[in-house]
Amino acid sequence: MADKEKKDKAEESQFPSQTKVKFEVYGEEMIEKEVKSSGNSGRIYLPPNWVGHTVKIIKVE
Repeated sequence: MADKEKKDKAEESQFPSQTKVKFEVYGEEMIEKEVKSSGNSGRIYLPPNWVGHTVKIIKVE
């Protein structure tokens, strides 16, 4: 298999198709924010009172 084909297959398995799915989540609070660029990654700032708590991030668009 050619190197390009191997790379394409690896990317497909890492990033599934972009179909929309429904999530049902129970929680205490929700914030909607835009992810900002931060070096080679992205960043979202959350309130300091959320530190130490578990959060779930869902990409909506």
